[in-house]
Amino acid sequence: MQARSNPATSTWPLVVTAAAILMITMGARQSMGLFVSPLNTATGLGIVSISFAMAVGQFVWGASQPIFGAVADRFGPRLVIVVGAIMLAAGLALTPFARSEWMLLVALGVLMAAGAGAGSFSILIGATAGRLPPERRAFASGFINAGGSFGQFLFAPLNQVLISAFGWVTALMAMAGIALSTIPLAGRLAPERPLSGTLAAHPTKPADMGLRAQLRIAARDKNYWCLHAGFFTCGFHIAFLVTHLPGEVQLCGMSASVAATSIAIIGLANIAGSLTAGALGSVYRMKWLLFWMYFSRAVVIAIYLLAPKTPLTFYLFALALGFTWLSTVPPTAGLVGKLFGMRYLATLFGLTLLSHQIGGFFGAWLGGLALASTGNYNWMWYADMALALAAAFVNLPIREDRLTVIRTAAPA
Repeated sequence: MQARSNPATSTWPLVVTAAAILMITMGARQSMGLFVSPLNTATGLGIVSISFAMAVGQFVWGASQPIFGAVADRFGPRLVIVVGAIMLAAGLALTPFARSEWMLLVALGVLMAAGAGAGSFSILIGATAGRLPPERRAFASGFINAGGSFGQFLFAPLNQVLISAFGWVTALMAMAGIALSTIPLAGRLAPERPLSGTLAAHPTKPADMGLRAQLRIAARDKNYWCLHAGFFTCGFHIAFLVTHLPGEVQLCGMSASVAATSIAIIGLANIAGSLTAGALGSVYRMKWLLFWMYFSRAVVIAIYLLAPKTPLTFYLFALALGFTWLSTVPPTAGLVGKLFGMRYLATLFGLTLLSHQIGGFFGAWLGGLALASTGNYNWMWYADMALALAAAFVNLPIREDRLTVIRTAAPA
């Protein structure tokens, strides 16, 4: 008799590959704030124009994910990852040649953002979730998410070193080359037959009702819209900080290295936060995890505003904030899976990421407007606190049912 391999064990190389891809795509995105000042100096486009281009990129990154997610659900993730790598590299390589707001919008706002979206959460988590047993999915999502955080930790200081030593153009070209390394990794994401256990919150539903029917059900589900509302705030918060934290550091009279170190600390702390969120998601209600994550952000921002502005303050702020930075992803994806199953997770979770990035558009854009009109970011910090509190409480009405696993007979 031929021994059967353990499905959970055999799919861990897939999870590591997905984490490596997210490390590169998120590392590129989350360190772009370091290029705002040198890009402004070189092009003279102005902080508002550059912030707007990056804000459009936040929206496109989110808008591309349900589209790429639907393609991946139908044809598999490999093609999506390859196309995304080419777009991401092209956007990074073309940015130094942008001499108008429209050129910058195409390079940063469309090509780079959509390329990064093709190799992001919804596609990668969707590619792995259906091939892991239900009790391992939350931790696997956290592990993949930690890969993105490690990318931020790795590429923020690396880009700052490259900018200081060789200039910002060389740094962008280097990132474009690194982006292409996701192409050989995509070959490991070829779809396989899913496990016999299928996750479903409603066991009476057919295994595959079709994407349109599933979208109609999701659109009528109040729980799904609560997730959208909370994720909108998460996007506002993260996009504002990743775009304008270097500017905040500069306003406080500190060097760019403080900003790069702070961004790296956020990424490092979120590795621990993502793994913790993934582990706790298998034990505790995910909506309560989301509540405490968002609530803690409001508290951390309030403490930051009251504290003296020193490098140590920024490092401690980054450490505390980083623990929940993108740790919202595993419980949000997990709740989408609980509500609607795994079949169209890439599409449905991609739509919540669209809401995340609509918030990101406003966070990046309004930050630039606030600085141009008032000379500081004070009103953005106040808005950030208010939205974080709202996001905490909007998750509480979600009706989170227990997982129901449907077992089908194994083939003889």
